[in-house]
Amino acid sequence: MTTENNPAAVVDWEPLMPPTDLIFDDGEPLESNRHRIAMNVLIRSLQQAWADRNDFFAEGNMFIYYSSTQVRNRDFRGPDFFAVLNVDGNNSRQGWVAWEENGRYPDVIVELMSPSTAAIDKGIKKNLYEQTFRTSDYFVYDPFDPNSLQGWHLDDNQQYQPLTPNERGWLWCKRLGFWLGTNEGTVDRETAIWLRFYDVAGNLVLLPEEAAVAQAQAAVTQAAIAVAQAQAAVAEAEAAAVREEGAAAQVTRLAARLRELGENTDML
Repeated sequence: MTTENNPAAVVDWEPLMPPTDLIFDDGEPLESNRHRIAMNVLIRSLQQAWADRNDFFAEGNMFIYYSSTQVRNRDFRGPDFFAVLNVDGNNSRQGWVAWEENGRYPDVIVELMSPSTAAIDKGIKKNLYEQTFRTSDYFVYDPFDPNSLQGWHLDDNQQYQPLTPNERGWLWCKRLGFWLGTNEGTVDRETAIWLRFYDVAGNLVLLPEEAAVAQAQAAVTQAAIAVAQAQAAVAEAEAAAVREEGAAAQVTRLAARLRELGENTDML
């Protein structure tokens, strides 16, 4: 039936609206306290590295919504760490809702595995991030297994290719411009081998508290250098004074000798 014969058809039809009954917390905790710390290490260090930028969003354990079917099936997907570039980082978000973000998906995802989730992280989730999200760089790491780091990069055919580690065992995250590698240390009173970012020069990307310590140490070093320079200047001034006194004494002795010889010393 045409709309000319049935004008009400136009009025009655409405486009399918995005779902609004979204859940942003399923009440499920992270696998362990170490997993929680590992997630925060990645988020906070990236935020510290890009503290002067507001064109990115980095979070973890936050639901990503990408289809109505997913919402109906309550198929929750909350990567342990993800970053989206070229978005307004100042926006407050309860979750990442793709249809409210101009269809944007994470550019980088890290899943923190455990023996019970490894198969899913490297199977179903990897396929989702490759085929639906088109996430450029995907990594998995078990905080209890230092040798578990793996990563993939989306090639020109939109397929994941495994990343080859460098001589240190680090993997290059092209989208962020950082290496991902391990580093042993104590964070939040837990000592472990953490997954960390490194810059192109191989320097550890610091957490805010680490950066504060480094800045304090740099200030102490600068103060020590200033003190050393001041001490050197004083020593040089004292040496110059001694030299001047010595030269004056030498002139005095020379004048006395000349007077003994009957010479005029007025020009000295």
